Amino acid sequence: MSSEPVNIRVLDREYTIGVEPDERDSLVAAAKLLDGKMREVRGANRMAAIDRIAVLAALNLAHELQQLRNAGNGHERELRRTLDDIQRKLDGALQQAGAASAG
Repeated sequence: MSSEPVNIRVLDREYTIGVEPDERDSLVAAAKLLDGKMREVRGANRMAAIDRIAVLAALNLAHELQQLRNAGNGHERELRRTLDDIQRKLDGALQQAGAASAG
């Protein structure tokens, strides 16, 4: 596939980005998310430097991503523990069934 140009607007500035056709919707959604985060950071201070707004928005998004990753790791560990418990119970049940049929 070849990339296609897509125009996006972030904080009242237009950018043209090359993107694969099947990733276009995702890029547009990411641009809307970034625009919203940058507007949130800027707040009522319309004179704030765009680079400062961009860095703070990126930091906020990176922090949110890290929190999601940490939460996902916790769920993964819990799932692994539960699966290990189930495996031990199954192994025990199979051993008992084998001993009962042998005896």
